[in-house]
Amino acid sequence: MNVSLEVLITSAKAGKLISFPTDTVPALATIPTQAELIYVAKQRSLDKPLILMAATAEDLWDYVQGSELEYQIWQEVVNQYWPGALTLVLPASGKIPPVMNPRDPNTIGIRVPNHAVTQSILAQTGPMATTSVNLSGQPALEKKAEIEAQFPEVLTLESIEYQGLGIPSTVAKWTGSNWQILRQGSIKL
Repeated sequence: MNVSLEVLITSAKAGKLISFPTDTVPALATIPTQAELIYVAKQRSLDKPLILMAATAEDLWDYVQGSELEYQIWQEVVNQYWPGALTLVLPASGKIPPVMNPRDPNTIGIRVPNHAVTQSILAQTGPMATTSVNLSGQPALEKKAEIEAQFPEVLTLESIEYQGLGIPSTVAKWTGSNWQILRQGSIKL
């Protein structure tokens, strides 16, 4: 359903499912405490974690935990690649609802997208539980008309083009001493 930016943000804060464009593929999102809505809508297995997306890195640091040295390492990577198509999987703090990553609630993927509209939305909603918009196992939907047809209950932004790069983010997991690439996307680490 096509709505204004104001309605989209108000609905997101109320725990509704929304979609917005990003620099990679369009996102399906809701507030973290309502993350189970994403699993139901996508018919997604609970062994697949969601990503916590925010407007800035500072908005995400309370959701992860590590040593002072680890935060310095993470900040160096963030300074180089964010905003951008890089998801970092880091140790989760107690602020993360377990439903964000039911199989491994001790970690959380975090990302700051390089998209002005998305950053504006996230600056007003706060961090959101996100994933690509598609039925589980299917290719990511890239056009608003496709999203509206497959997910009529999801609120979309009127008068905004949804097409991003079409390539999901690179996913890098912190192992405690180094990075493990879980998915190679457009950013090469």
